[in-house]
Amino acid sequence: MWHLTKEEIKELNEIARELRCTSLRMIHKRQAGHPGGSLSAAEIMTVLYFKVMRIDPENPNWNERDRFLLSKGHASAMLYATLAKRGFFPEEDLQKWGELDCHLQGHPDRLKTPGVDMNSGILGHGVSIGVGLCLAARQKRKDFRVYTLLGDGECQAGLVWEGANAAAKYALTNLVAIVDHNAVQLDGFVEEVMPIEPLAEKWRSFGWDVFEVDGHDVDQLYQAFLQCIEAQKKPTVIIARTIKGKGVSFMENKAYWHGVAPSTEELTRALHELGEEF
Repeated sequence: MWHLTKEEIKELNEIARELRCTSLRMIHKRQAGHPGGSLSAAEIMTVLYFKVMRIDPENPNWNERDRFLLSKGHASAMLYATLAKRGFFPEEDLQKWGELDCHLQGHPDRLKTPGVDMNSGILGHGVSIGVGLCLAARQKRKDFRVYTLLGDGECQAGLVWEGANAAAKYALTNLVAIVDHNAVQLDGFVEEVMPIEPLAEKWRSFGWDVFEVDGHDVDQLYQAFLQCIEAQKKPTVIIARTIKGKGVSFMENKAYWHGVAPSTEELTRALHELGEEF
């Protein structure tokens, strides 16, 4: 199995750090957004967009591209930061996030934003829409892959499992789900709100291959994505164990920071912990 070099690991970790800072600056400026789940997904997004996915920022509607579906659409700050860093649109656009005349809305809109493949807002739809895209790829004899990022609280929704069942029925090996398993949702710890464990066994029982990794280890993530690409018989899911609010001590593992924007003082402190100044 091909591993990342030390230089590649260092580069990807630096990108993830930058994306965390950018996301926090965006949320602070808008005074709205979801920092906790954005910060927990930084390495996942970094490895996908800078190492794994077949995409062309200069041609965002390229028919042969891999598709990415942000099923946990409230983490749009991290998606927009990633798309801008990858070159889909100027980073200056991030300053207008949420404004009426801006193509970056509170939740992603595929008709407005280059690089967005699915509108999201209501949770639970990513897997089912991914099934539809994969079936379309099969009909058109295309080999693109579809990646969909879910929250762990989102896995409480029945629609997720309807999609999972359909994906297994049609043996959609080009579908990859990633669960950002940070164990915290809007109202508290996932296991207290509505238990989802044993999560890996549930996905396996629905006919999926399952890989469990440290969601903040870029090399583990990369290895898991390579294994997904090699899948021959089943759809695959990566359960990425992460930390809500990762990188900012006072946000980590706190449900409060699911959807609260930091004050200027809090942003200054958070950026300092991440190695930047306000």
